[in-house]
Amino acid sequence: MNEHLESQKVRKISFEGDALRMSMDWTVEDLNKVQVLVESTHGASHPSSYHLNALVSDIEKGVFQTGGKPAIYTTTDICDGVAQAHKGMNYSLPSRDMIASMVEIHAMATPFDAMVLSSAGDKAVPAHLMAIARLDIPAIHVPGGAMGAGPCMRSNEELWHMSVEVDQGKMSKEEFLAFQRACCPTCGACQYMGTAATMQVMAEALGLALPWSALIPATNAEIGRAARAAGQQIMRLVQADIRPSHILTMEAFENAIMVHSAIGGSLNAVMHLIAIAREAGIELSAQRIDEIHRGVPVLVDTKTAGHYPTELFWYAGGVPQVMLELEHMLHLDVLTVTGKTLRENLQEYRTNEMPRFAEMFLANYKLNRRNVIYPISKPLKPHGSLAVLVGNLAPKGATIKISAVSADMQVHQGPAKVFDTERAAVDALVNKQIVPGDVVIIRYQGPRATGMPEMFFMSELIASDPVLSHTTSLVTDGRFSGATRGPCVGYLGPEAISGGPIAVAQNDDIVLIDIPNRAINIVGTEGVERSPEEVEAILKQRMASWTVPVIKHKGVLGQYARAARPALEGGSCSRNEVDDRGTTIS
Repeated sequence: MNEHLESQKVRKISFEGDALRMSMDWTVEDLNKVQVLVESTHGASHPSSYHLNALVSDIEKGVFQTGGKPAIYTTTDICDGVAQAHKGMNYSLPSRDMIASMVEIHAMATPFDAMVLSSAGDKAVPAHLMAIARLDIPAIHVPGGAMGAGPCMRSNEELWHMSVEVDQGKMSKEEFLAFQRACCPTCGACQYMGTAATMQVMAEALGLALPWSALIPATNAEIGRAARAAGQQIMRLVQADIRPSHILTMEAFENAIMVHSAIGGSLNAVMHLIAIAREAGIELSAQRIDEIHRGVPVLVDTKTAGHYPTELFWYAGGVPQVMLELEHMLHLDVLTVTGKTLRENLQEYRTNEMPRFAEMFLANYKLNRRNVIYPISKPLKPHGSLAVLVGNLAPKGATIKISAVSADMQVHQGPAKVFDTERAAVDALVNKQIVPGDVVIIRYQGPRATGMPEMFFMSELIASDPVLSHTTSLVTDGRFSGATRGPCVGYLGPEAISGGPIAVAQNDDIVLIDIPNRAINIVGTEGVERSPEEVEAILKQRMASWTVPVIKHKGVLGQYARAARPALEGGSCSRNEVDDRGTTIS
């Protein structure tokens, strides 16, 4: 019955494989079944992955119950929070591509007929979505859920500015240690709409995760039921031969971008969505993302730009509720992993009793659904959550999360303070060398330079300062945490190491950030405003004497830096790339 499956075709020519499988937990009957890769990022790396073994167990049961044979694999991820403020952050983005590649290796070397992938973390979720798009075998993603709320609904990103307050004598060490102990009370993705939470939402919005499965509280029994349902559903996808290429259309990506705007999602999702689209053979641009964001308001009030932790987002109805608000904008006939269209999924959600019960949890906080997910007729914010800026400082674009920028900083002009490392910028701020009005520039932080680390420490120090937060901007060719708030412009392209204008920016250049007009420009030098033609001539003269700095990396970081695409092209070495020897990488 299953002779058409790849696993069964290989059995006819690879006789050793059956013997090796039967030395483990396979029976003779199992060999004839649909073979399903069940892979997670389970490991002791961080709370987004530590609990995934329980979900894997539920997925495994679901596959068994519907007549398949699951095989359990693991490639764990790293934590951006743990990697902050030291060289470990340079490995964060490269880990995304390595995880995707390991899933590819596991799926193809056997080979498997289908796969269910479970993850919850910043790089793990986009890695799994990239692998799903790349391999194009029936697949479902199972999101690992949300961490429980911290004390007084506060969350762990506050530790960064608290540490400075301790150093300055504004907070006791005991108070700091108490919050440090209590702020991450459960497993799951961090409690704010950072990259981990955003990418779980994107998995569902793209149609690759079951409805209402993104950001289930990790301690809620419903998350296990969703995992088992995914294990059961993958067998139906195999039977119907529904593959990711049937789901990942341009319309599906446009739906996801609309949802991203409505949730006030992480800036990093721009890079990840572009990378996933590239794996699916779809050319998605940052400019297209910006266009969609202009027409979709922010509806979801979650931290860090908003008030509430992400578990409350799920209680309020999660992704389906947001999609109902956007229903008149969405492409409703796209296919999803339910085997049904988005239109059909939303109709089932309308008649399901569970959303009514879930909302009752909000009563524990004296809230209702509309406190968390606003109606589109009265949005939380009238504009989308991000913008793409272009100008002589970023000819190929830069991005900013405008939903996290106060009204008085939508346009900011000030003198540049230029640094080649985040550490140098942090030291300058702590030593009071950054003053109100400055535009802090941190360069040589892009994918080809240092693996594109986050500049979260610096951004959080600025955002936490009552004066600097309303007077000072941060500009970089690196990236930001999904928790970043304030006027932070990232992803400048071309990056400095590739000869972008940011490489020749100097102290006391006058920088203008104009979000309404989507522009970022040097408008003066040496503290004096100049005409665009004068600035262009000065930048050209500086570039003529600029030399590429030597930045050496060993091992995997060096491999990634040599192969990485620009950040706004996905930041990955993906389809149809060519390495230094002329070998095609696909």
